[in-house]
Amino acid sequence: MWTHAPWQRRFLPHPLAPQERLRAYATWCNAVEGNTTFYAVPARDTVETWALQTDPEFRFVLKLPKSITHERRLGDVGAEVRTFLGAIEPLGPRAHALWIQLPAAFAPADVEVLAGFLRRLPPSYRYAVEVRHRAFFEDGRSARLLERALASVGAEWIPFDTTTLFQSPPTTDMERDAWTKKPRVARRTVALTDRPIVRYLGRDSTDETIEGWRGWVGRVAEWLREGRSPTVFIHTPDNADALLLARRFHDDVRARLPEVEPLPEPARAPAEPPTLF
Repeated sequence: MWTHAPWQRRFLPHPLAPQERLRAYATWCNAVEGNTTFYAVPARDTVETWALQTDPEFRFVLKLPKSITHERRLGDVGAEVRTFLGAIEPLGPRAHALWIQLPAAFAPADVEVLAGFLRRLPPSYRYAVEVRHRAFFEDGRSARLLERALASVGAEWIPFDTTTLFQSPPTTDMERDAWTKKPRVARRTVALTDRPIVRYLGRDSTDETIEGWRGWVGRVAEWLREGRSPTVFIHTPDNADALLLARRFHDDVRARLPEVEPLPEPARAPAEPPTLF
């Protein structure tokens, strides 16, 4: 996400050398979703540059490759897992959690496969699972089945909250596209571990996005009071203002809990020079 085109020159200095782009992003936010690892395992030397650009406290939530989760459906993937873990090793403590996003076809009947897969993973990493099958959100027995499987290995359940997106018909092209691709499931606000992770998708309207996250502000403040360390990712269909919105969410939480540390002063894009015409 730190190379998201609409942010360049508007929020982030541009042009920047590849080995400086994440460093600039890390002045805006202290965590990032590693979505590109879903499509390809990064080269180890690329990951080394990520580590060099970030403090040890910076959080990467890295998605397992689709070859593991979607193509082989967690079966006979030992070699692929070892390759992935070898590639991300340079991140050290920055690898906050490994994100196992499962396809919508992954149903309650498949939970035992997931449980076996999680038991075979090395305990040196934390794991967080995102499911999209509606039964997990509509059937209490299915939800408890998954919770037990995750709790047995200390894994978290990542909620992807799209309720704000689907609360009214789309009004922009990007919202219409999101309506066709994003899961329509109930909001889930339960944490299983001391490191809950939330993915929130709002609207292209800033006001609607902020209104939709108000419940999350209270929940995150509650988790912090309990001694948990949550990570929250803020999205909109176009993500054009996601950096500003993420910082606004952080400010809203700090308004409830002033002891929460502020985010760093961001490295902004320089103002456009004046012209004669």
